Amino acid sequence: MADMTVRERAMDRAMGFGPIRIAIVFHSGYGHTARQAEAVAEGVRLVDGADAVLLPVEEVERSWAVLEAAPAIIFGAPTYVAGPSAAFKAFQESSSNAVMAKGYLWTNKIAAGFTNSGAMAGDKLATLIQMALFAAQHGMHWVSLDLPPANCSTLGSEQDLNRLGCWLGAAAQSNTDEGADRAPPEADRATARHLGRRVAQVTGQFVRGRETLSL
Repeated sequence: MADMTVRERAMDRAMGFGPIRIAIVFHSGYGHTARQAEAVAEGVRLVDGADAVLLPVEEVERSWAVLEAAPAIIFGAPTYVAGPSAAFKAFQESSSNAVMAKGYLWTNKIAAGFTNSGAMAGDKLATLIQMALFAAQHGMHWVSLDLPPANCSTLGSEQDLNRLGCWLGAAAQSNTDEGADRAPPEADRATARHLGRRVAQVTGQFVRGRETLSL
């Protein structure tokens, strides 16, 4: 799963598919979600012709042009009190004037999301739903995780991708007494890489199709 197929590489070359740069906008309170964001970026870069730019929400005010230029934006935030962190919510609200008021500049971009919490469930779904609604308000196309739930039978394990059983986005769990050098675990980082790779592939298909129609 780590590399594109020979057929996909040939399609990229045949259609003159140029590089795409996917933005990853995230907030991290203690470093765990930042490590998850880095794994998402690693997944993006597994796809030929794709690159990722990591953008903490603290830097967004001087980086709106980066988001406008990106064909895809992946959102990430820790789940605090059954929702995204206040810092991430502030970024979402600031997009109203910076993006929506200027003509819905993110319409038809690709979107996806990831989140992390200390608890196994931790109401992470509420955060992913909020991100998906946020993307919908901007007219974006949401990309799901596309992984079956794992670790849900006697044959499963903590090392499985999507061990937390999410569909809407990538979920991670970080023990509250472990630093970002140890948490989230590799299974959750691998799940984040899967999401990044999937978004890069979908974005490539979308960009190729749009370029073909414009010929």
